[in-house]
Amino acid sequence: MAYVYRQIDRAHRDWADAQIGFIANIVRLYRGEAPDYTLGGEDAKAKLCDVFSPHPHPSLPPEGEGTIALSPSRGELERGWVSYRDIPGLCKAATLAEIEAQGWSLNAGRYVGVAQGEAVSDEDFKEKLETLNEELEVLNAQARELEQAIAQNVAEILEA
Repeated sequence: MAYVYRQIDRAHRDWADAQIGFIANIVRLYRGEAPDYTLGGEDAKAKLCDVFSPHPHPSLPPEGEGTIALSPSRGELERGWVSYRDIPGLCKAATLAEIEAQGWSLNAGRYVGVAQGEAVSDEDFKEKLETLNEELEVLNAQARELEQAIAQNVAEILEA
């Protein structure tokens, strides 16, 4: 999701206050807490409401333009309350069984996936491929250094 950060270049990202507030509020929603718009203000609130559209309380029908929902933090009814849910490409509450099935990997991409209908342009693909290739080159160089160190250690052990 482009809203989560601003890409400066291949290696650097920048977060505005509204983006940080949005991410922090995803965690609050997951915990069942009320959102806090101290950081990011109306921009963070608008994005949160856009992504996590109001979630109606199961026992009450929607009224008018807004949705009536139960605010877990105050235990009262209010209009426009949003609640956490998994959003492909943004967030997912993975279970221990899912994490175990992935070999206990905590790589978020294994669980979150990509947003439905999210198109990746050729430029984006090329940028990502270049970044991955640079990382691969660094890892290959480290692997060669380790291979040499291991060979040297084995030779020293065999000479002793």
